[in-house]
Amino acid sequence: MPGGHDRQGMHTGKLSVNAMKRSVLGQIRTKREEVLSGAGIGRDCATFSFVQGKNAAVCVQEAALSMGQEGGDAGPGASLIGENAGIPLEDLIVKCTNNLAAGGACPVAVMPVLLLPRTMEESGIRALMARAGEKCAELSVELAGGQTRITAAVSAPLAAVTAYGIARGEDHTVTAAAPGQDIVLSKWAGLQGTAYIAKSCRERLLERYPAWLVEEAAGFDRYLSVLPEARAACEFGVCAMHDASEGGILGALWELAEGAGTGLSLDLRKIPLRQETVEVCEYCGANPYELMAGGCLIMTAWDGDGLVGALNAAGIPAAAAGKLTRGNDRILTNGEEIRYLDRPQRDGIYHITRKERNIK
Repeated sequence: MPGGHDRQGMHTGKLSVNAMKRSVLGQIRTKREEVLSGAGIGRDCATFSFVQGKNAAVCVQEAALSMGQEGGDAGPGASLIGENAGIPLEDLIVKCTNNLAAGGACPVAVMPVLLLPRTMEESGIRALMARAGEKCAELSVELAGGQTRITAAVSAPLAAVTAYGIARGEDHTVTAAAPGQDIVLSKWAGLQGTAYIAKSCRERLLERYPAWLVEEAAGFDRYLSVLPEARAACEFGVCAMHDASEGGILGALWELAEGAGTGLSLDLRKIPLRQETVEVCEYCGANPYELMAGGCLIMTAWDGDGLVGALNAAGIPAAAAGKLTRGNDRILTNGEEIRYLDRPQRDGIYHITRKERNIK
């Protein structure tokens, strides 16, 4: 019943004004001049002021949320990986802003919609929004509003995040990709999946690996934002960008070529990998190239070596790994081995989770 009370949790419906002030509005840490009117009590929309002649860019992403230890009983689906898994709200914000950046836009603001179970405690909401506020400050985007609702309709926290940005000028989506361009990858493949596995399977990994390796792998989520490399790539004159995510680097490469209507030729040995990813994937039986690859931006340019140099000068690791080609053949080489790139497969992280459940 709307407005009803659960003895073990919070009232259903909207958060109270006091809870909203304490746990949501109080966690907003960044203000942007482009946001004329943002989050606040009694405000039903946000108002933006964009530069005349510039286009607006919008992206929406949704996910079940992982709450961490502060969230209390968040219900099933609060784990980091798996069929019913959730991800941290801050990672969902990063994913949304990454998509804007890959489209050639400068992210300005985000507006999350949260549907939370009645077992949720206000302390969990405050911790959730505090981490989101810290991430927005890190990304220089403003939490410009949204909705937070407690409802019996969900047993696990759900979120939809809308991000708004300003296009930098020319469009840098996959429509600008063309045969003959070099394929450049930023940072390393499999970062996001490595971090999630290291956090969710920490105890089992510690049975085999030293603590420093597991902790370093768990900290790979600090690399998830691609805003710095997208900015540097746009300044250099990149042709196309695509944010790698679920499905791994191979899935993202297939999507890039499919969206551009091209083939590709790629040397697997040139795809950059961290040794922590190699070790974690070997132990779990996962393919690092098919593991969640958030934090790796795929770019194309007529001068791949020049783009790599520009990214390195900005302090961003990068490597040229192949080319876009005419036709539809998508070829992977690994030494003398040659094979065709398949359509994106289900992300390897789900197979790892199933294996973990069977072991337990």
